[in-house]
Amino acid sequence: MFPQMCKRAGGGAVVLTLGLAGVAAWVLFAGPAQHPLSETFTRHGSLRPTGYPQLVSITPLPAPDGETDGAMCQLVPVRANAGLMAALLQQRPATGSSAPSSSEAKAGVDADRSPVRILRDTYPTFSAAIVDPDRNEILAQDENLANIMVFDRMDNTPPSASFTEPKRMIGGPKTTLEFECGIYVDPKTGDIYTVANDTGNRLAIFSHEAKGNVAPDRVLKTPHGTYGIAVDEAKQEMYLSLQGGSVVVYNKMAKGDDKPIRTLEGPRTKLGGVHGIAIDTKRKLMFLANHGNFHAKGPNTGGRIEPSSITVYPLDASGDTPPLRVLQGPKTQLNWPALIYADADHGELYIANDGDDSVLVFQETDDGDAAPTRVIKGPKANLREPSSVFVDTKNDELVVANMGNHSTNVYRRTANGNVAPLRIIRSAPAGKIALAIVNPGAVAYDSKRDELLVPN
Repeated sequence: MFPQMCKRAGGGAVVLTLGLAGVAAWVLFAGPAQHPLSETFTRHGSLRPTGYPQLVSITPLPAPDGETDGAMCQLVPVRANAGLMAALLQQRPATGSSAPSSSEAKAGVDADRSPVRILRDTYPTFSAAIVDPDRNEILAQDENLANIMVFDRMDNTPPSASFTEPKRMIGGPKTTLEFECGIYVDPKTGDIYTVANDTGNRLAIFSHEAKGNVAPDRVLKTPHGTYGIAVDEAKQEMYLSLQGGSVVVYNKMAKGDDKPIRTLEGPRTKLGGVHGIAIDTKRKLMFLANHGNFHAKGPNTGGRIEPSSITVYPLDASGDTPPLRVLQGPKTQLNWPALIYADADHGELYIANDGDDSVLVFQETDDGDAAPTRVIKGPKANLREPSSVFVDTKNDELVVANMGNHSTNVYRRTANGNVAPLRIIRSAPAGKIALAIVNPGAVAYDSKRDELLVPN
């Protein structure tokens, strides 16, 4: 969903009258989480003593003279047809409602009102991008607004344009899309496999023609923390990486509650904070990117943090199998490696190096504290929190999705150093930095610095 650049005025501000002396604690929350606002009233509307600040009344502030509540201006996309955006936007549920009258508030009705202001990123952010060379398309996951966006492979957003409108999009409540972070396209059918991280716990499969607010053709329930996906088409096996420290392998046509056919997990695997996964079916190898956070399962166990690493296993590894080799150390420059890609044709491994705003390229045979063969990094490269890499061997190009600047970049496959992309697909105005508010777990207020602290 592409946003409107709007000025909001009137009806959005309210005056809150609080009971009790602890008014400062009301800045963000009405007491701790176990005391939500709705619990401070009795069934008949009278205030129940709680020991916490309570909402007594709400008085909407009038809009300033000459101002209205609504859109004041709108961004213009590269393509003239904005009907797709409008149609999908209408499918989104309303995000707010008007404030209740002061008499309703005094009667003890739960406050259902519009916020004074909203801090959020209203633009799509690309968590992963992949090329469908047979159909000449780039498919990108939008983790922020929960969409899958399909672009022409040769799309290139001009500097003066606000964004490039996709050819089609999949998005809406029926799709079940949520925190999408890994994507795969069936080379024969064009079916789209999309992985949901965090609260999603599922893999959804859509047909190539799917668009709009449609249900998946098939859904597989996955373990918590699924992140990356790789598929062995010859064996019809599907590999999923789990951030908790394991890999699960399913039959490619698995659905519903189907169980994995094998699992790689255990202390000898050296898997910790697993994100990206890549396979080389020619050399029968599996590569895994580890952030380095380890935790032991069971009572009275702790955890540890190690430097990021790439661990390499036999393709059919299962159980508590140790890696064949480990790529780790200061020379590697590994820093929170995200999704990765194994280019079997050239024997190279590509890393989206999230924490260093870079792309690293290694030989598949590299081991220990080895330096990368090539590094894409620098102001010309337009990399900010790169989240995925994909090698388009048909067109000899490298596609990189960035979570940090609303862009997907296309380079020559052999690009090295501070080199500009061949093409850039943007989903926001040039220079717009992503707010990176995707799944905040809490909010705190620093009264000394007048700042909001939002862990993500």
